[in-house]
Amino acid sequence: QVQLVESGGGLVQPGGSLRLSCAASGFTFSRYAMGWYRQAPGKERELVASITNTGNTYYPDAVKGRFTISRDNAKATVYLQMNSLKPEDTAVYYCRTPLYDSWSQGTQVTVSS
Repeated sequence: QVQLVESGGGLVQPGGSLRLSCAASGFTFSRYAMGWYRQAPGKERELVASITNTGNTYYPDAVKGRFTISRDNAKATVYLQMNSLKPEDTAVYYCRTPLYDSWSQGTQVTVSS
């Protein structure tokens, strides 16, 4: 079965950086797009980055220039590098693939002084 397992969340100060990892198994990772999403309490889930199977990336304006998505097909892992973090980036972050609309368990990112 498809599994997506995250790591790398935690507490960071404003202006700091974190890197999230999502390890995939149970499918041919290199053939599928991957995405990172986040959800803060009382707010809708939102896409923060996506990458196609060929390496094309997308970022919404809220994170453009600060976040970078990448993938390592040999390791079946997708990453989210987050720089210049702001308090409004605080949320639970998830990785996702469109195959069976599969989601990771989520990891908390808190940006606070």
